[in-house]
Amino acid sequence: MQEMTPRPLPMALFALASATPLALFALGILWGGVWVLVALVYMTVFAALLDQISGLFAGDAPEGAEFPAADAVLVGLALGALGLMPAAVWAVAGDSGLSGWARFAVFLGAGLWFGQVANPTAHELIHRSPRGLFRLGGLVYCWLLFGHHTSAHRLVHHRHAASLDDPNTARSGEGYYAFLIRAWGGSFRRGWAAEDALRARAAGKPGLHPYAIYIGMAAVCLALGALIAGPLGALAWVALAAHAQSQLMLSDYVQHYGLLRARLADGRLEPVAARHSWNAPHWFSSAYMLNAPRHSDHHAHPTRPYPALRLPPPDQAPHLPWPLPFACMLALYPPLWKRAIRPYLKPWRLAA
Repeated sequence: MQEMTPRPLPMALFALASATPLALFALGILWGGVWVLVALVYMTVFAALLDQISGLFAGDAPEGAEFPAADAVLVGLALGALGLMPAAVWAVAGDSGLSGWARFAVFLGAGLWFGQVANPTAHELIHRSPRGLFRLGGLVYCWLLFGHHTSAHRLVHHRHAASLDDPNTARSGEGYYAFLIRAWGGSFRRGWAAEDALRARAAGKPGLHPYAIYIGMAAVCLALGALIAGPLGALAWVALAAHAQSQLMLSDYVQHYGLLRARLADGRLEPVAARHSWNAPHWFSSAYMLNAPRHSDHHAHPTRPYPALRLPPPDQAPHLPWPLPFACMLALYPPLWKRAIRPYLKPWRLAA
């Protein structure tokens, strides 16, 4: 029997997989928490089960293929994220009429969606050249009180990824919680310094400093949270944003863990290669996270649209043995993560 060639992920699957939880959260906030439980099951158990069906949509889109609907999906998801945050703040801390368990389910589920879907959405948008799309991505990050990631990711991480110069590259043996503290503060400072350097080179008036926008928008978000549900609303906004940020940082932690670029004789870093990022070949979580698990190709081609990202073969780049969300869950318990990932990391550390 002739073996069937794996198909690339269709555009409709990206839209359906990523937007379904958003619709379920809206139903749960309006009509009862059972819909939020369905969303949680969808993002965890259902996604994990579908990822175990190997061979589905594991192929690459043809080189040069265009996806006119890709940006429209990003805009829809970004607008959904901007709407979900105040709605979730009201559901968690306001006069929503939800029970205690339903409020907790909204908090847990919305934070997961912000980190696992809104983050890849904003990430894709800040790599788009149209200013409107770029600004929308930055606004989503500001909504998550993480505006500085707009600068730090592009100006620091993409330049120094898989090196000790990058705050968001986890060292081998470094636990997630130590990484979280070091990376958050380091990326904030390095991103600010990178923006200062750009402004120093700019001719004429450089305009408003991006970090003034990030900090100002954070104040606006807290004021909006307080307007929705008083001091508890502002606290709920901070807590949801922190939950979302933890998902983002977990992804950064896992996707470069232990992989380092070599220094050349002239002191420069070797070019970023496929072997400097962890990839996950699991099809459903790839659709749900807008192909974020195809991380090597994103570093090779930062402006390539997410449906066109290619999965390098396992002899050219490290592949996670688990879906990316499950790997992130393992990383929450550092001793278990280090023990589980060690045999998969070893050949790539030797190769580097």
